[in-house]
Amino acid sequence: MTWGFRTLDALLDKSGTDRAGKQDLPILSITMSDGLVDQSEKFKKRVASRDTTKYRIAHRNELVVGFPIDEGVLGFQTKYPAGIVSPAYDIWKLKSPNDTFIPYLERYLRSNQARQIYASKMKGAVARRRSLSKVDFLGLEIPFPSFDDQKRIAHLLGKVEGLIARRKQHLQQLDDLLKSVFLKMFGDPVRNEMGWETELLGELATIERGRFSPRPRNDPKFYNGAYPFIQTGDISRSNGRLREYTQTLNELGIKVSKKFDVGTIVIAIVGATIGETAILQIPTYAPDSVIGITPKSATKETESVFIEFLLRFWKPVLRARAPEAARANINIETLRPLPVICPLDKDRERFATIVEKVEDLKSRYQQSLADMEYLYGALSQKAFNGELDLSRIVLPDEQQDAMAEEYQPQEIQEDNTAIRSLELSTPDIEALLELATPDGRKPTIEQWLKECIGQMRVGETFSAQLFLEKVLNKMIELDHDGLFEDWGRDGEPKITIADYDSLKDMIFKLIENGTLIQAFATGINSLQVAPA
Repeated sequence: MTWGFRTLDALLDKSGTDRAGKQDLPILSITMSDGLVDQSEKFKKRVASRDTTKYRIAHRNELVVGFPIDEGVLGFQTKYPAGIVSPAYDIWKLKSPNDTFIPYLERYLRSNQARQIYASKMKGAVARRRSLSKVDFLGLEIPFPSFDDQKRIAHLLGKVEGLIARRKQHLQQLDDLLKSVFLKMFGDPVRNEMGWETELLGELATIERGRFSPRPRNDPKFYNGAYPFIQTGDISRSNGRLREYTQTLNELGIKVSKKFDVGTIVIAIVGATIGETAILQIPTYAPDSVIGITPKSATKETESVFIEFLLRFWKPVLRARAPEAARANINIETLRPLPVICPLDKDRERFATIVEKVEDLKSRYQQSLADMEYLYGALSQKAFNGELDLSRIVLPDEQQDAMAEEYQPQEIQEDNTAIRSLELSTPDIEALLELATPDGRKPTIEQWLKECIGQMRVGETFSAQLFLEKVLNKMIELDHDGLFEDWGRDGEPKITIADYDSLKDMIFKLIENGTLIQAFATGINSLQVAPA
């Protein structure tokens, strides 16, 4: 498939001449990851200057371009009739809105393909101050398929973006879960609300600063060898477990640097990354912008996990203690006197076990995320090069129309009477002994689900939450004298994600075979499952 190209000069006109003055309009910022966003939502605070009278007004559907543009710092303003942005940003409006599908054009302008073109045309000696002239920007050629094909490409890429966003959400939920577990077990370690005994960090661990003494630091004779050399950015990107790095040292370089071993906690001590922490999964060298913390305890692995997680709570305190300067920093003397709560050894070990299980799951999720991001890059490149067969992609409007014709859900009222009065049967002894694990109890839960559906009348609704509460209560009733030895061991929830997934699969099968239907519960304005 071949498409024509259009220059941005043919698509855009200059805008942004209107100024905010005394108007009270939403303040917007551009980010590398999310395009144009509400400043208050992104930063949780106001970062704009107090005087916004000279801020530019970006009207709806206008393009705002920031810098550095080769990092994708641009976006269309689609949230408000008008918002205001920094006077340093450029604003453009579409010449012919009926020919250009904004989600397509924005995705192309933020794509790796476009960013490589920007980088090749930028001028300036300092990397992050290099800029693209307006003439070069307007001269860029954009692949320009038909309006419908623009919609198809944007729809396809949007689906993959949704999967990526969901995986990132899953990772965040796992982090939130660990934080919740820590607080439940130990309380806030900064306030020490549970009154634990404390020891100074400097007494519990050896604290050493990284080193890289050559000047200038970028002398190439020290680099590109076989030895990992981490930077503060590697720590902040590691999500708590550092396995990847962006630089290496050679034999000459390691003689002027500091090595830290596997299991060492590394903490960034300068700039915007102050307080970011990770546990080394590989031996690595580090510069003086990094401090290494090595527990003195015989159970170093457990202590590393506990202390690293505890330091996450101290991060805002450490940042607040950093001197206000162009390059804020903390040092060893900031860290040594930190009070570290000292719960029982068995509780720290239990927490470390939970963390490692969650970290294993996070590792798989992160690999899945990396795979999806790679897929997105390859897919977008093919799409913008005209190498995809778009005829098989249904336009979003057509897809919704087809779904509406095919599926008209019944309307019912939410009614969980049967589940609330449900009495689950007691399984035989062989099934009883298998209830401790998700796989073992799956057949019994399936039998209980059949009992539940069998007692429901037409018009009643099924609640997975209420059903699993019944399952949990029944299992607690059956677990006399610790019959299920491994059930809920090591702090694991007694009803797990695997149980939810199994129940979901069972329900989908019952919908497919016609036992259950999806129906619209008007009282709560949501889709529910009910007997056919």
